Amino acid sequence: MNEHDTERIAGLLEADGMVLADDMESADTIVLNTCCIRENADNKLYGQLGHLKQVKQARPDLQIAVAGCLAQKDRDLIRERAAHVDVVFGTHNVHRAAELIGLAVYSPVVEILEQAVEDDHNSFPSALPVRREAPYAAWMTIQVGCDNSCAFCIVPAVRGAEISQPISKLLDEAAQLAASGVTEITLLGQNVNSYGRDLQRQRRQNGDKVALRPLFDELLRKIGAIEGIKRLRFTSPHPKDLRPETIDAMTQVPAVCEHLHLPLQSGSDKVLAAMHRGYTAERYLERLQAARRAVEDLAVSTDIIVGFPGETEKDFEQTLQVAAEARYDSAFTFVFSPRSGTEAAEMVDRYCCPAEVNDRFERLRVVVEHSSRQANQARIGMREEVVVEGKSKKNADLQTGRTRQNRLVHFATSQHLRPGTFATVDVTEAGAHHLKGDLVEVTAPARWRAKIPVAAS
Repeated sequence: MNEHDTERIAGLLEADGMVLADDMESADTIVLNTCCIRENADNKLYGQLGHLKQVKQARPDLQIAVAGCLAQKDRDLIRERAAHVDVVFGTHNVHRAAELIGLAVYSPVVEILEQAVEDDHNSFPSALPVRREAPYAAWMTIQVGCDNSCAFCIVPAVRGAEISQPISKLLDEAAQLAASGVTEITLLGQNVNSYGRDLQRQRRQNGDKVALRPLFDELLRKIGAIEGIKRLRFTSPHPKDLRPETIDAMTQVPAVCEHLHLPLQSGSDKVLAAMHRGYTAERYLERLQAARRAVEDLAVSTDIIVGFPGETEKDFEQTLQVAAEARYDSAFTFVFSPRSGTEAAEMVDRYCCPAEVNDRFERLRVVVEHSSRQANQARIGMREEVVVEGKSKKNADLQTGRTRQNRLVHFATSQHLRPGTFATVDVTEAGAHHLKGDLVEVTAPARWRAKIPVAAS
């Protein structure tokens, strides 16, 4: 979501007449868009601001802006620690980025809004100009904010309550994206599968007799039916809100990819209760199994926190058991990071021993990589459709693409393939985090040219 906000900030600045600079040293304006999920983000920001202080001293006309979640959280503290910052704005006024930077020519500006304006849908990130890095893929923000109260998470404090963008506006945006050549859309929200519940609540308050239920499955079906959209993804759903109708839509809408990101966070019921996650390990596995039964060849990824306050060795062993049973294709694993303003940050007397946490983290990595490697090795001999992303960062002789399951695939070719090209690859090798294969044929999107078979090279 922060990357999507960054695209929108860049789009606003370009619409205001600015041009992207080659590097920070040659820029007239630098915007640092921040995240505050983990403490490391704070360290990165203030370290970067320390470096920019010298640049600012050499070029006093340089403008430096700090935006996003950390700006929303720290507010005036940013300028107290880094007086050379010209602009600070938060998560609810991204749409004012260009205006605030313009005002800062006269004096520093700090503008933090307490919450988004519910009826101002023009301020949604997806309603703003955009500068996308990949012309074939786009993010769409379908909701902002979060109504959950996870003990470790700062997001509700910096993003506010859930506000859903009306379906009609999202369908218009998706149709415009498809008309511009976008073939892959990822729907964004802090809890995408609760999308629309607030819209239904508003309708009830207005006297309409409607069920107070999410509308996410309806959104998947309608966007998936738009001509030109070949792949539809979403992140992140909450396990407690993964409803049967969402699974049905994943099964019945061809555009919806066979990939589900389902954050576990912990396999211990005691820890899950302390986190306020709203489900047990058994309930989590039941919903995961229901999704796997319904969606053929489903890939599953997750988030897991190690060392949440009060986590014992027994609790962690339960996490290992659930992770092994879930057979994750990939996982984002994190060491617990206390965030000021959250309930978990106050559990100081229950913090885990750092050495034990590091040991647990490594043990979890081994379990996840084992299942990931097994899942990838099972793909050897299969033929995969990939969307080309470009050259491999580690080997310029290889092209890189993604399958519908979001697996990374490397393959060799002497041809120059445009990002967004569809290619067919036979998988020949597999590692824990990638596949490797032989190119069979290339299919350019219809807007470029007709299907062109090519010899593998």
